[in-house]
Amino acid sequence: MKSHSRIISRRSFLQTTALAGLAFPFVSRLGAVSANGIINHASFGATGMASSDLNAIMDTKLANLIAVAEVDLRRTEELKQKYPGVKVYQDWRELLDKEAKNIESVNISTPDHMHGAMAMAALQAGKHVYGQKPLTQNVFESRQVTLQARKSKVVTQMGIQVHSSVQYRLPALLIKDGAIGKVKEVHTWSSKMWGDMEPKPNRVDPIPAGFNWDMWLGVATERSYLDRYYHPGNWRKRLDFGTGTFGDMGCHIYDPVFKALALTAPLSIRSEGPAPNDYNWAINAVIHYVFPGTPYTDGKTVRVTWYDGEKRPPQNIQNLLGDIKLPEQGSIFIGTKGVMLLPHVGRPQLLPVANYQGYEYPELPPLNHWKQYLEAIRGNDKASANFDYAGALTETVLLGGVATRFPNQTLVWNLEKLEFRNVKEANQYLRREYRKGWEPKWIKV
Repeated sequence: MKSHSRIISRRSFLQTTALAGLAFPFVSRLGAVSANGIINHASFGATGMASSDLNAIMDTKLANLIAVAEVDLRRTEELKQKYPGVKVYQDWRELLDKEAKNIESVNISTPDHMHGAMAMAALQAGKHVYGQKPLTQNVFESRQVTLQARKSKVVTQMGIQVHSSVQYRLPALLIKDGAIGKVKEVHTWSSKMWGDMEPKPNRVDPIPAGFNWDMWLGVATERSYLDRYYHPGNWRKRLDFGTGTFGDMGCHIYDPVFKALALTAPLSIRSEGPAPNDYNWAINAVIHYVFPGTPYTDGKTVRVTWYDGEKRPPQNIQNLLGDIKLPEQGSIFIGTKGVMLLPHVGRPQLLPVANYQGYEYPELPPLNHWKQYLEAIRGNDKASANFDYAGALTETVLLGGVATRFPNQTLVWNLEKLEFRNVKEANQYLRREYRKGWEPKWIKV
């Protein structure tokens, strides 16, 4: 086995991935950055993932926190202590209006159903946007946000921070290097269970003091508050607010597959798991994708299959790992010359082990996903998960959620028209109806 050990610079890595079809177009509004190079920033969200994103952004020492929008004031005390003088709003629209001249950048780290409306408003205001995954809650929103980001010519980055890790950058190099030959199929999975097979509880709970339930609902239709059923966290299970396990974890786990194989939009999607009920996403999904072949795949098409909850790849696929235990989350790439196991947030392993004795993996420098975004605003870097890349990835993942509503039916996808060719009733789930007064200003296409 020949040696492929080498140190890859950031520049050469970007050049390599660009050759694989992953160019990173962006235009930074450099004039919007403060004179000292520090970026004035605001956060939509204050706790949970928002806290993680905000702290990571501020730890770079490249940003100055101006304001935060948080609907639950009970959860802002720690924020105020850590960032004295920060302005706190409950209405993100008010923040964007009043602080427009004071900020250049925002992070959107809220429940999924608000991602699209917030991103569109921020982009239309000319702000650079770091948006948590999934980029939006539905396919139409992802397309709209992608188009608006191009039109606004700002820096964008989706919050798939593992994308910048050494572990998730390595697979693209290994595939390009032909380490396992041409890829025949991929199996991906997550043990998480962001679904609920039970009906919605028949009760109404009092709204806690300091929590603006109406503002939390945002674009969603009005309904009664149910304590801990939606907020915090459990919104991921609900059809109107989250995207289930696949939407939550798929943007992470499909990312290195999408990137390494230079995938484009799928040709078809088929779900063989349970359908959601009237309120909640299901668990134990099995979703089959067929993509057009690429220079890194074997044949005219390539299959990528997703499993979640208790579902896993079939035993004959697991047997390819030998004595290695299947991780709780990850991917198996099956090539013409070998197999690559990629645990989620783990180092890829080439198998069978005996065939790769002495193989030296490429070495990559560490990257900071949040710093890369900020440096791109400053004109010193490029955002590798910008919305051109992230929008296409998100559209692909969210199509799987739509497919779960139509078990055992193959849905044929039309990328240009943003519709299914054959199962027309599925098209209604590509977008949502917005509460009156909350309708985003979409681009006309």
